[in-house]
Amino acid sequence: MDKIIVIDFGGQYCHLISRRIRELGVYSEILPHDCKLSILKKKNPKGIILSGGPGSVYNNRDPKLHDKFYSYVQFQNIPLLGICYGHHLIVHQLGGTIEPHNRKEYGKTILYKLEETPLLKGLHDEEVVWMSHGDQVKKLPKAFRPIAETNTCPIAAYENEEQYIYGVQFHPEVTNTPKGNIILSNFIDKIAKCKKEWRLENWIQKSIGDIQEQVGQKNRIILGLSGGVDSSVTAVLLHEAIGDRLHCIFVNNGLLRKNEEKKVQKVFKDKLGFSNFHYIDAEKLFLENLKGIEDPEEKRRIIGHTFIEIFEQKTIELEHSYPNIEFLAQGTIYPDRVETSATSKASAKIKSHHNLTLPNDMKLQIIEPLKNLYKDEVRRIGRKLGLPSIIIDRHPFPGPGLAVRCIGEITKQRLDTLREADYILMEEIKKEGLYDELWQIFCVFLPLKTVGVMGDYRTYQNICAIRAVESRDAMTASFARLDWELLERIGTRIINEVDGFNRVLYDISNKPPSTIEFE
Repeated sequence: MDKIIVIDFGGQYCHLISRRIRELGVYSEILPHDCKLSILKKKNPKGIILSGGPGSVYNNRDPKLHDKFYSYVQFQNIPLLGICYGHHLIVHQLGGTIEPHNRKEYGKTILYKLEETPLLKGLHDEEVVWMSHGDQVKKLPKAFRPIAETNTCPIAAYENEEQYIYGVQFHPEVTNTPKGNIILSNFIDKIAKCKKEWRLENWIQKSIGDIQEQVGQKNRIILGLSGGVDSSVTAVLLHEAIGDRLHCIFVNNGLLRKNEEKKVQKVFKDKLGFSNFHYIDAEKLFLENLKGIEDPEEKRRIIGHTFIEIFEQKTIELEHSYPNIEFLAQGTIYPDRVETSATSKASAKIKSHHNLTLPNDMKLQIIEPLKNLYKDEVRRIGRKLGLPSIIIDRHPFPGPGLAVRCIGEITKQRLDTLREADYILMEEIKKEGLYDELWQIFCVFLPLKTVGVMGDYRTYQNICAIRAVESRDAMTASFARLDWELLERIGTRIINEVDGFNRVLYDISNKPPSTIEFE
């Protein structure tokens, strides 16, 4: 099968590039920038893409490619595409010049195509692209020529058609570049001439085979089942592979939405017929461990470790009746790994994910069958595996639960207040028929008290923030422009019906620069 290799220089969008390539029907893999050339040769790529990254090529501490890399790709006639940092690196290492610029470009920018080229074929003379850079190409190497520009960036794209080398300053992989997929498709189809053979059906069969080989014929797996899309698809996939040797453990950590524990049990025990489903009420333990903790990273660490402790304790209990429990499965997906900087040493850490914050002495082996997929791919896999829409179409819910939607210290009273507000929000959004149009919508507890008036009485209560975003893959997101009358109705209900909130705010931040979750 033809493949595209994406070289990771620490940019958050590295996995998104790979994701886009697979979406276009070509298999892709990611390798770190410092991988050995022998490993790259074994992959036998039809094309190579250099990702963006947070560094500057003229800084000696930032990642570079070995000089033999360029000799290899040129000798093998392997097409090369540099994006952002990769765009700079090619120029820098092949004899051109990169310099910082006094006018930086961030966000949407108009790109002006200078001439028709294989990479930009199908684009109009002017297109919207997504920029994120401070450095610029000042001088191109020999045999290179500019093919696009912006008002402040004279070399926004270049090519060396004879050597199949291309570079773009902007990010074609993000949805904020509307014609980005055309550019990537041009590269893999017209330039690298890849066969489009990547299919999710093939992934399902291969994944089932890999699970069976890894787990063996006797060993068992325990899975922390939350009822969210990722863990649910993981559960069904594992059940396809090993049947009843999968033990799903649902932990009520006290950080769930209203009635969540009842809904999850009803779906998996009654509708899906999972026989080895184990319910644990651990609300008191989690809240006790989180008492007085305000730092979000510390919250994640405590929640992750408490989960593992519970799993290991439950494993000891289950071993009496079900021997050979050796694996702990997790529904980790690409964005979890990207934001935890799990792939590249050059990555800039944003936040950890509780799935990846594991103790060093953990007894169980980890299995993460979805770790290379994005959310929409996971949903497609779930549909193919027969999961009902009530599970597949659910909005993402963070692994640490309401702990990262309750800013500052966590208490049961604050959580209950947040749950009631969130329940009202969901009722109104579903009544409007907007739930399936949004990527995520939720309430956040802000521990800031403000003065209000209810009737003839003065109130001094906390703030409820509402966050609603539209996205395709969670790598970028735009705030949803909800109807003002709808927002007014939601805000009025929350203030009138929920004891503890007397003010409601609406978040109009995009990602980037903000993350979707507050913590």
